Amino acid sequence: MSELYPAHDRPPSDSDEHWDLCVYVTDDSPKSKRAIENLRRACEEHLPGQYSIEIIDVLTNPRRAAADQILAAPTVVRRLPSPVRKLVGDLSDSDRLLIGLELRRPGSQLDDR
Repeated sequence: MSELYPAHDRPPSDSDEHWDLCVYVTDDSPKSKRAIENLRRACEEHLPGQYSIEIIDVLTNPRRAAADQILAAPTVVRRLPSPVRKLVGDLSDSDRLLIGLELRRPGSQLDDR
């Protein structure tokens, strides 16, 4: 399974920066499904129209996982913008996701909880 999910047909926001993300999963496990959904939700909220997500199953594409040095799944890799960033887990901790992948726009604040 290797799928590419481009951003929805929304007009790009003020920035022309495109985010290229790749999420490595294992089959259709619940944790993998949560990671994909949590990543999509965060991208739609913080990067509408500016991202693409490629989904790669490490069981069917182990060479690709090895090339990106993936040791656990699910793992999300931010390829663009540079530098490359990696985050492991189901991405359910939204603060960790936003900080780990630097999804927040400069100057934006995290919600107080």
